[in-house]
Amino acid sequence: MTSGMTKHSGITQRIGILGAGQLGRMLALAGYPLGNRFTFLDTTGNPSAGIGEVVIDPDNQRLAEFLANVDVVTYEFEHLPVQLVRDIEQHKPVYPSSRAIEVCQNRVEEKTLFDRLGIPTPAYRVVESAEQLEAAARELGCPVVAKSVTEGYDGKGQAVLKHPEQAQYAWAAIGHSQLVVEAFVDFVREVSMIAVRGRNGEVAFYPMAENQHVDGILRYSVAPLPDLDAGVQQTADSYIRALLDELDYVGVLALELFQTHDGSLLANEMAPRVHNSGHWTMDGAVTSQFENHLRAIQGLPLGDTQAIAPTCMINVIGREGDNAAVLALASTHLHRYDKAERAGRKLAHVNILAANHAELLEKVRACSALLPEAPPPALSFTDTL
Repeated sequence: MTSGMTKHSGITQRIGILGAGQLGRMLALAGYPLGNRFTFLDTTGNPSAGIGEVVIDPDNQRLAEFLANVDVVTYEFEHLPVQLVRDIEQHKPVYPSSRAIEVCQNRVEEKTLFDRLGIPTPAYRVVESAEQLEAAARELGCPVVAKSVTEGYDGKGQAVLKHPEQAQYAWAAIGHSQLVVEAFVDFVREVSMIAVRGRNGEVAFYPMAENQHVDGILRYSVAPLPDLDAGVQQTADSYIRALLDELDYVGVLALELFQTHDGSLLANEMAPRVHNSGHWTMDGAVTSQFENHLRAIQGLPLGDTQAIAPTCMINVIGREGDNAAVLALASTHLHRYDKAERAGRKLAHVNILAANHAELLEKVRACSALLPEAPPPALSFTDTL
């Protein structure tokens, strides 16, 4: 047994997670059957995991205590101080590495990486003033979306400009010194790829999911897709594999993309962690994204990523619905996060399985009617049924 490493039959038992929200909670729930124990480092002062040991450390005074209780470290959220992750890397293995966080925290670095690897993206400009933002909007043609270079998720730190004259207002509203301005894409649907890479370079791909967002927040994810050309899936696989290999990545990586009318894919952004659009895998795949992330960071063989059945994930946002009625629906699984209700807050998700996509859509409509703030599903695959 390696000094300082708690192992049993090749499995690292003590896992540290940076962050203590619902993604960390779901990682722990997937890891307990493997004999893992979890310690969370919460730097916000407001943890919500409700599971495992939580070290609350908003003033960066308890890092040594956290490190003493873990063998390997991962994270549930990429908006962490990069220097903190680098400091931890001096003492314990961290997967994915600080390099992955550094790239994903900065949209300019991320776009540059996409360009270098030949992964197409929507046309974009980098601007550093309201005047440059207005010029970029005129050059790219409105509408455009302006995004803060750092921070920003679930629609935060973004603004849509329908006219170049809105630049002053958008610049002030976002409040960052540098923005990425992207041309709007005439896309058929928003999709995402979830893949996992092990310590030995082994890679496994999940089926592509279609996603529906409302107000910048994910509402629905469906996988696998009945009308997806195999070549499109292979293209997505090649894009995400290039990213995984370039970053010498270990763990689950998510890549959000737009699929255009001719079937081509444009990369939007990536996330170096388990991802909301992969929650369907908890009930709809042979091995969930959470278990596979833990397998990867521990150097274990990766699990089968095949879909069990057509599956849709519905996010429960703001207010919970009639949970008993939701659970009365056949082949429906409710995953609650033990969070108080609040506008725009992700409180839970529902995974629905069906024998085919027509039946799935009927079940999704029935379920969404039981959730107070769930818009009707508007998913492109329904046009082909």
